[in-house]
Amino acid sequence: MTLAKRVSALTPSTTLAITAKANEMKAEGIDVIGLGAGEPDFNTPDHIIEAAVRSMKEGKTKYTATGGLPALKKAIIDKFIRDQGIDYKPSEIIVTNGAKHALYTLFQVILDEEDEVIIPIPYWVSYPEQVKLAGGKSVFITGTEENQFKITPEQLKEAITPKTRAFIINSPSNPTGMIYSKEELRALGEICLENGIIIVSDEIYEKLVYDQHQHVSIAQISPLLKEQTIIINGVSKSHSMTGWRIGYAAGNEKIIKAMTDLASHSTSNPTTPSQYGSIAAYNGTQEPVEEMRKAFEERLNIIYPKLISIPGFSCVKPQGAFYLFVNAKEAAEITGYSSVDAFAKGLLEEANVAVIPGSGFGAADYIRLSYATSLANFENALTRITSFITRKMAE
Repeated sequence: MTLAKRVSALTPSTTLAITAKANEMKAEGIDVIGLGAGEPDFNTPDHIIEAAVRSMKEGKTKYTATGGLPALKKAIIDKFIRDQGIDYKPSEIIVTNGAKHALYTLFQVILDEEDEVIIPIPYWVSYPEQVKLAGGKSVFITGTEENQFKITPEQLKEAITPKTRAFIINSPSNPTGMIYSKEELRALGEICLENGIIIVSDEIYEKLVYDQHQHVSIAQISPLLKEQTIIINGVSKSHSMTGWRIGYAAGNEKIIKAMTDLASHSTSNPTTPSQYGSIAAYNGTQEPVEEMRKAFEERLNIIYPKLISIPGFSCVKPQGAFYLFVNAKEAAEITGYSSVDAFAKGLLEEANVAVIPGSGFGAADYIRLSYATSLANFENALTRITSFITRKMAE
């Protein structure tokens, strides 16, 4: 049976492949430590759970408006005013089934065949695939380790062609944890304005920033940049609600309407109880958000010095999110592996530690380690990795 070309061309998720292999080994009784998690290891705060349960008991289990409950849109608008000082109308907001669905729907409505989207490397694994599914073409530019994996205005200018439709920026970044400053964002934004390029600003990790760093949305820099930007966000990472599947997009009214029209034929509406939980997430206490942020910051500051002491490892200290993006090229070489992908496979099969190869993020010399796990678990993993490398070097 023949499949559509659009899905036949998709690249399988590296993250899911490693996770599947690790789970298979666990099922066999092997003690595998997984450092691939893309979600907080905290439960959703109680007041959010209670709000969702209450909504169901009150019979709020039916369809809602495609673009989301008016009360949730208001909560999102209030959040933007509170956090970024920018204001949106309800018609400029669409609530979606997770931030991933917001991105997917956005690309479907803004891209025609062969339209180009500029994507910085390293990138989140789904960006190129979603562009591909919309018939677009990804144009990659590499943020170097020396520049904290961030791209420069000169690189952006060089990548623009008459077919350029959009530019993706992810700050704080998955997988690097790097954050663009206001000045850096302004410089990139001005280039997009000059060329009429839509800015897709993925801000899903905005609440997870450390060591006095601050998240700035490119949309808050100027009214013109706000009009040119579609913000993608959600409650998954900030409120530990990954399974609730609530994200949203905010921006140009025409684009948001097109996204809403498309969603009306694909998902109908986001899950109703999850929407009520998300209202509580934004309108209720934010103390659990800060407690989780502090816990991640504490873990980072404990494990980072230990990580960079491992032979063959180097790592720019992340400023946000909950990942360490480690240059493991030397580690692969000194342990006799032909590539970092092979090194990562060896770690899983011989040291029982699951990490995500950087090839899935467009950066083949790296591995991504998530510290969204207990401190004891991560430190145990570092011990195993160190022993693995030391043993391989001695062979």
